[in-house]
Amino acid sequence: MPSQQSTRLDYLDAVRSFALILGVFFHASLSFMPIFIGWAVMDISTSNVAAFFALVSHSFRLELFFLIAGFFAHMNFHQKGINAFIKSRLSRIAIPFIIGWFLLRPLLISGWIMGAESMQGDVNIWPALASGFTSLLTIESIGKDFLVGTHLWFLYYLLLISVSIIVLRYLIAVNQSVKSNIEQLADRAVRWLCNSRLAILIIAIPTACCLWFMDHWGVDTPDKSLIPNIPVLLIYGGFFLFGWLLHRQSALLEQFANLTWGKVLLCIAAIIATVVLSKFEMNLAHSQYKLFKACYLLSYAIMMWSMLALTIGVCKHLFKRSNKTIRYIADSSYWLYLIHLPIVIFLQTAFAELPFHWGIKLISICALTIILSIILYDAFIRSTFIGAILNGKKRARVFFKSSR
Repeated sequence: MPSQQSTRLDYLDAVRSFALILGVFFHASLSFMPIFIGWAVMDISTSNVAAFFALVSHSFRLELFFLIAGFFAHMNFHQKGINAFIKSRLSRIAIPFIIGWFLLRPLLISGWIMGAESMQGDVNIWPALASGFTSLLTIESIGKDFLVGTHLWFLYYLLLISVSIIVLRYLIAVNQSVKSNIEQLADRAVRWLCNSRLAILIIAIPTACCLWFMDHWGVDTPDKSLIPNIPVLLIYGGFFLFGWLLHRQSALLEQFANLTWGKVLLCIAAIIATVVLSKFEMNLAHSQYKLFKACYLLSYAIMMWSMLALTIGVCKHLFKRSNKTIRYIADSSYWLYLIHLPIVIFLQTAFAELPFHWGIKLISICALTIILSIILYDAFIRSTFIGAILNGKKRARVFFKSSR
């Protein structure tokens, strides 16, 4: 039966915030990669450590977000009903997706232009900004260009998955006998997954099979078309569904996230194997290329699931009680992730030619991005109708309290 729990789970708020804020660090690290990967700008100071961080963080951060999104989606659906659930999906996902695209895409295009200019010489800020906003007038096809140049594709896939879950649930509910059997089977599968010591190893196999059909080793970024990327949809949809089913037996979440040395050692082994095998990705002519790819994807999937479980477990251990700071960060993290990318790219461009260590630059870019985003959130978002859309309701300012 679905959980009757209605209290806010602060440690899961912390998990969701961590997944989103980790995205800031991930994107900020891309300008410090040791080889040019097609990012907006490449810094003069690079490091293999940045590449390692990008590899590991990208393997689980959005999977973690989609799992928690599924958990809270079922909570919302169960407590408020389908009409309120649909309304919340439209207001908290569809509206930010559409409006955010029109506001952020010109800034991101401007950032890409400035980044390219930075690698060739001088940066022309105002012409780059003008070109970015002019791009809105030259779009030939919404279906072709709507996701291009932004990081908001995750909202599009979250909408697709939410609709798919509701449609699937409706089709199953047509026959009560079938519905009961499927629910019992799903509940048993989730109980086994959360209790079995071999669960991560076994569930990594179908995950690796989905990864096999990606364009690259790892999870692709489907930001080129509104036509769904099926392997990506299956990956994120699977984690969303797992979170959805976990809320039906929410006590199992603690078991799934139980911190054990076995999980830690498994995670470390998977990370090492993934890093070692990653060097073969570009060696297409190797006689054992497919074998190396299969081993890589299996280790990558194990890393993904173990990092996800350990992250939830650590957050549960650290944030057992309600904390005003964590609550504030949780409320602001959605806005922070929406707005962060153009800020990150502008700062990467500004820092690219400075003669400082890459680590100092990375920390500075992330800190400045978070601070600026929080200032904007508290001053202009939190207590306004925009805050009501993003957070479900308006909340009082903390740093910029209005004077009477």
